[in-house]
Amino acid sequence: MNVTEFEVAVPESSVDDLRSRLSLTRWPDAETVSDWSQGAPLSFVRSLAEHWEHKYDWRSVESRLNALPQFRAEIDGLGIHFLHVRSPHAGATPLLLTHGWPGSVLEFLEVLEPLTNPADPADAFHVVVPSLPGYGFSDKPTETGWGVERIARAWSSLMTGLGYERYAAHGGDWGSFVTAELGHVDASRLIGIHLTMVFAGPPEEQVELTQRDYAGLAALKEFQAREAGYSAIQMTKPQTIGYGLHDSPVALLAWIAEKYYSWTDHDRPFEELVPVDKLLDAVSIYWFTGTATSAARLYWESHNRVPMHQVSVPTGVTIFPKDARMPKAWIEARFADLRYWNDAEAGGHFPGIERPDVLVSELRTFFRHVR
Repeated sequence: MNVTEFEVAVPESSVDDLRSRLSLTRWPDAETVSDWSQGAPLSFVRSLAEHWEHKYDWRSVESRLNALPQFRAEIDGLGIHFLHVRSPHAGATPLLLTHGWPGSVLEFLEVLEPLTNPADPADAFHVVVPSLPGYGFSDKPTETGWGVERIARAWSSLMTGLGYERYAAHGGDWGSFVTAELGHVDASRLIGIHLTMVFAGPPEEQVELTQRDYAGLAALKEFQAREAGYSAIQMTKPQTIGYGLHDSPVALLAWIAEKYYSWTDHDRPFEELVPVDKLLDAVSIYWFTGTATSAARLYWESHNRVPMHQVSVPTGVTIFPKDARMPKAWIEARFADLRYWNDAEAGGHFPGIERPDVLVSELRTFFRHVR
């Protein structure tokens, strides 16, 4: 595997173009309700857009990324971008972290230092954080077939190319699906997998469900009815929605910012959970790489084709209260060696941003059991 060093360098002309487009926004009428039931409110999006145009500094996050060891490698014909942050402790465990949508490698920045350089060397990890194909600074697939299974096999090749014979893996959102599939395709090499969003259907044998299980299924049904429009569009017509997301920064901003607002646990003000500049970092990486359409295609690739194989490797699950929750008995039926399950007290879909300390603690706790 040929690995080359990588540095982010967005041209100043691209930054100027973003600001120009923001200044020329043709704003719609305001919503006719006082809540978020029609989507992101005009005042919310307009405030973010004004900050993005006049106050936001892309160079700050660009510098932060460039202070980390970044690389690109060609795997299965595609250039894959990744962070590779090695621990100063020689005996550290290799750990592969996979993001989802609408995320990127940025959602793991806060956990890199505590994972690689903990107080107890026994908790140390060498951390690898790839950008999914079609996301961030990875190449955009120009052919069909880049679904969850192919990505999992690419990640296996990446870890082999980096010289890691055995490794651990974690993921949320699409990263959870990829990590679970890794538990199937690369079982002999995995120390264990940790997931923060996990799906499984009901087993053949009837199992008893708890009140918490029923509440989780009801919440999922409500989500599908009222919050899953984005998924249906990206699953069926990613190219159509892509024209707007690729051309209009405000369209992209509303599309992504709504998810950060809706999928976080508002146990404290949203601005504390996801500060405005972090939110704009998340949106900007899609804008400057032009990956809104290619990222959405992962939904199309996976429509009715998400693998749900049985997984036998040691598995840990942490469920955050604002994230999807399936019945534990269903998960146990799919993941034969479920060694760890914890319902976190607070947090949502983006624990690396909302609750990085909790995510670090959960990773340490689970992998202490298996390595």
